[in-house]
Amino acid sequence: MLQLTEKHREYWRKNLRLTLVLLAIWFVVTFVMAYFARPLSSITIFGWPLPFYMGAQGSLIVYVVMIWYYARRMRQLDEEYGVEEGE
Repeated sequence: MLQLTEKHREYWRKNLRLTLVLLAIWFVVTFVMAYFARPLSSITIFGWPLPFYMGAQGSLIVYVVMIWYYARRMRQLDEEYGVEEGE
């Protein structure tokens, strides 16, 4: 059976924490924004109601930024813990 060292456990804790935070952001942008669309429609961004803007463009921007951040942060964690893949 594979024994995980404390360093491996710490790496996976950080990985899991990052994943959970990004999933929470995704949930808010995807579901909470749609659920509270009517009350949030009084907020405008670039002249558009917030729920419309998020549905048309804002959520896509958030998703791309989340993917970029996850890849960047995981590369840093991989290098920090010595588990990066070869080029």
